[in-house]
Amino acid sequence: MKIAIGCDHAAFAMKEEIRDYLTEQGHEVTDCGTYSPERCDYPVYGERVARVVKAGEAERGVLICGTGVGISLAANKVPGIRAAVCSEPFTARLSREHNNAQIIAFGARVVGIGMAKMIVDAFLSAEFEGGRHADRVALITEIENRRG
Repeated sequence: MKIAIGCDHAAFAMKEEIRDYLTEQGHEVTDCGTYSPERCDYPVYGERVARVVKAGEAERGVLICGTGVGISLAANKVPGIRAAVCSEPFTARLSREHNNAQIIAFGARVVGIGMAKMIVDAFLSAEFEGGRHADRVALITEIENRRG
């Protein structure tokens, strides 16, 4: 699977480890930065990953910042993107199955590396169920399209 990954400075070390973990599993990973632990702005990387996913250059995205919240908010500003913050695998799985999220986000200050890997595994192994969930995702898209 093609996966885009991005982070801010607070999550640089975790991003490096998750990127390597995904590569070892055979995924093709596009690293959208940041590329060092120097202070940076999370919205830049949230948007980068979201645009790569939206363009179809990656099937899914992984975002990491201190909490996962800020970087996911930035990604969700890209029309058509659904980025979900998850701190455990159950929510990560359901974000795919029920919400058709294309991007998972979590916090390097919230979860350890073992939990982060479980979250990523649950997210990547799940598929959108469609059905009644497709109707709800369509309503989300309708809200997005009203914009104002």
